Amino acid sequence: MNRRKFVNNTLTAAGGLAIAGVTSSFASDRNAHFKAQSAKTVQQIIDMVLKAGNLKPIPNTVDTLKSGSPEMVVNGIVTTMFATTAVIEQAVKLGANFIIAHEPTFFNHVDNKEMVPNNPVVKQKAELLARHNIAVWRCHDYIHSIKPDVVGYGFLKKTNWLQYYKPTDKYTITLPDATLQQMVQHLKQTLNIPHLRVVGDLNQQCRRVTLIPGAAGGLMQMTAAVADQPDVLVVGEVSEWETAEYFRDGNLQGRKMALIVLGHSYSEEPGMEYFVEWLQPKLPGIKITHIASGEPFKWV
Repeated sequence: MNRRKFVNNTLTAAGGLAIAGVTSSFASDRNAHFKAQSAKTVQQIIDMVLKAGNLKPIPNTVDTLKSGSPEMVVNGIVTTMFATTAVIEQAVKLGANFIIAHEPTFFNHVDNKEMVPNNPVVKQKAELLARHNIAVWRCHDYIHSIKPDVVGYGFLKKTNWLQYYKPTDKYTITLPDATLQQMVQHLKQTLNIPHLRVVGDLNQQCRRVTLIPGAAGGLMQMTAAVADQPDVLVVGEVSEWETAEYFRDGNLQGRKMALIVLGHSYSEEPGMEYFVEWLQPKLPGIKITHIASGEPFKWV
C-alpha cells in the first residue's frame, strides 16, 4: 500500500471511529435521559395510583408503608397478595425494591409489629426487608375503591366471567345454566385451585351467582345471600360458625342455596395479577411483575 492510500485509509477509519463514538455517546445520553425521566420514588407511585384511580386520601387507612421510605427510588415493582418471605426473596432476585401487597405483612390488620412482643418471626421478616432495602405498601382500601373494583374485575377476568358483568352489578351476575359441580370444576380450573369447600347439593342448577372475594365477614355475606337471593354465593373465606352454618341450616330447611369457599388468597390474587395490567401503562419505564403468594395450607 503506497503512502497516499495509507493516509487516506487511516483518516477514513479515524473519522468512522469518531462518528461511532459520537453516536454511542448520543445513545447513552438518550438512555440516561429516559431513565431519569422514568425514575419514580415510592411516594410518587402511590400518588399516581390515587390520581389515576380518581381517589381521595382515606382517613385512618391501613394502606401505609410497612417498610422502606417514601423517598426511595423504585427499581422495579412486584404486586402480590401477601408479602411473604418467599415473595420478598423473589423480588430481590428480580431486582425489584417496591412490593405492593393487598394484605398485611406483619400478621394483623394494622401491621402492629408489637402486637405480640418479642416475636421472632416478625423481627426476622423486618430485618430481611431492611437488609435488601425493600419498601412494602399495602394497597387494600384504595384498590377496592377504584371503579370498577380492581380485585373484583381481576377475578371476573380470570374466571372468564367478565362478559356477564354489567357496571350496575355490585356483586351478582347471571351465568349460563350449570350445576354446582360444574361451577366448582370451572373455578378450580380457571383459578388453578386444587380443592374447594362447598355447602349444598352438587347437582343443584346455578345461574345467579353472588361474588364476594376476600374475607368480608358473616354480616356482609349473609346480607348479600338474603338480599340478592343467589343460587350460589362464592366467597374467599368464612367464619365457620357464621356463614357456613347459615348455609348448612338453609339446606336442611329445604332451600336451594349453595356456598363455595375459594380461600382468601385464591379469591383476591387475580386482582393483584390484573393490577399489573392497570399499572404498567402508567409507569412505562419500570418493570412490574406479579408474584402469587399462594395459600399457606397443605391438605393432608
